[in-house]
Amino acid sequence: MSSKTKIIVLHMKEVIYTIIFLVLLIIFGVLMFFMFGSEKSAAVSNTSTSRYTPGIYRTSIQLNSNTFDVEVTVDQEHIRSIQLRNLSESTSAMFPLVEPVLNSLSSQIYTDQSLDNLEYPSDQKYTSVMLINAIRKAVEKAEVH
Repeated sequence: MSSKTKIIVLHMKEVIYTIIFLVLLIIFGVLMFFMFGSEKSAAVSNTSTSRYTPGIYRTSIQLNSNTFDVEVTVDQEHIRSIQLRNLSESTSAMFPLVEPVLNSLSSQIYTDQSLDNLEYPSDQKYTSVMLINAIRKAVEKAEVH
C-alpha cells in the first residue's frame, strides 16, 4: 500500500484576497436584503397613514319638504369629487343658489384639500354653510380613525 502525500502550497497573498472577497460578498448580500426587505414594511406603513377610506359618501340635506344628497368621492389621500344627487328640478328652481355655490366651494376644496377657510359671498352665507356642513359630515364618514 502506497500512500501518496500531496502538498498544497498557499500563498498568503491569495488567502488574503479570498477572505476580502468573501467579506465583500457577505456585505453585499446583507445590503441587498435590507434594500429589498424594507420595501414591504414601507408599503404597510403607507396604508396605515392614509387620511381616508376610499369610496363614495353621502349626506342628506332637507330643504322644506325636499330632500337631496351631497355625494363626496375620496381616495386614500384626496377629495376627488363633490356632487349633488337626487336634486329635483323643483328644488333646483326654488333654491337656485345651491348648484353654483357647491361648484364654487368644490373648486376651493379640490385646490386646498381642506374644508377650513373657505370663502363665499355674504349674500350666499346660509346656502354655503349648509353645504359645507353636509360636505364635512360626508368627509368625516370617510376619515380613517
